[in-house]
Amino acid sequence: MRIAIVGLGTVGSGTFNVLKRNQSDIAARAGGPIQVVQVASRRLNPTCELGDVEFTTDIMAPCSNPDVDVVVELLGGTGIAADVVRSALSHGKHVITANKALIAEQGNELFPLAAANGVNLAFEASVAGGIPVIKAIREGLAANRILAVAGIINGTGNFILTEMREKGRAFADVLAEAQALGYAEADPTFDVEGIDAAHKLTILASVAFGVPLQFRAAYTEGISRIDPQDVRQAEAFGYRIKHLGITRRCENGIELRVHPTLIPEKQLIAKVDGVMNAVMIQADALGQTLYYGAGAGSEATASAVIADLVDIARAHRQNSSLGVPSLGYRADALNDLKVVPINEIECAYYLRILAKDHPGVLANVAQILSRHSINIESITQKETDEQNGLVPMILLTHRVREKDMDHVIDAIEALDDVVGSVIRIRVESFS
Repeated sequence: MRIAIVGLGTVGSGTFNVLKRNQSDIAARAGGPIQVVQVASRRLNPTCELGDVEFTTDIMAPCSNPDVDVVVELLGGTGIAADVVRSALSHGKHVITANKALIAEQGNELFPLAAANGVNLAFEASVAGGIPVIKAIREGLAANRILAVAGIINGTGNFILTEMREKGRAFADVLAEAQALGYAEADPTFDVEGIDAAHKLTILASVAFGVPLQFRAAYTEGISRIDPQDVRQAEAFGYRIKHLGITRRCENGIELRVHPTLIPEKQLIAKVDGVMNAVMIQADALGQTLYYGAGAGSEATASAVIADLVDIARAHRQNSSLGVPSLGYRADALNDLKVVPINEIECAYYLRILAKDHPGVLANVAQILSRHSINIESITQKETDEQNGLVPMILLTHRVREKDMDHVIDAIEALDDVVGSVIRIRVESFS
């Protein structure tokens, strides 16, 4: 099996080095050697000793190279990477990618192109780094009807929330450290505002439920408004705050949403800290399973890339097409489940309200909730802040439809004694 690696950055170099270091074990599993015959990158990487492997700065060269069977695209983004993938598929070459944005945003066009050319487009490494969660859903859980998937699928956000909980630090302070450590980019928007997680969740939903990729319909909300007092109060209530991607079957479609979430601290996914990732899957036959591990990193992600290579190599040597469809379902068996708008979902809520220290404010808030038939599970009124004379009120509600909660928040914010915006965090339990 002859491959070309396009992109020799963090994941590209890791893939090259793991293939070289573990070549005998990989060959034994793949049914024969996997040989890197070409590397295309804008520059050499000093961590890779290419030896006699051909190196080129022409990123498109491997796509039409007759000596290449598989193109491994590890550039990232949806610009030149998309050109590479389309060209390689059109030239009848299998493609492996770790590019979640490309799959989530353009996969509906790329998978038919691969099928039309009799090749495979594999993407295990695009979600949760080295955790083999795509293979688990697509193959290990093939007997099951998937009911829900919830994941901590961005290590940067998880690192920030962990530091805020363990050390009481402010969001901006931890973000600056994450950037210094290389966990967050100079522009951290994709990580902290949930876009990166939404790309990955879109892919998970497609594989879990057999639906087309619907990234544009995903609801995304970031963690930049989370305050240390929210983290402390969540703990006091027996919860932890995690930035979750959640997709779930419901009566009128599927949910597809990324946002900060309170989870009971006793649940396993609530205990996933630092830069680690975890994906919880609820299935009808097996029940609940949790997949945990490194969600990024050079060799962790390379592990998933090479797993796809081994699958393709096995099928290639048997002169057969890959037996498992890319999304786990035959192309003609995909269903048309729609994404439910965020205002139609139902969950419990944590509300933080900042009010003037006047009598009757709490009673007015409770009256608004009562008018909308929303029950309060817990309510806490903190001490008055001596600097500004304001009183924080913290509420946990029972389950309610989001559009009803929108009306409640509008009414609370309209009260004369309420200052600023109400902080809302959704509450979920996956028991």
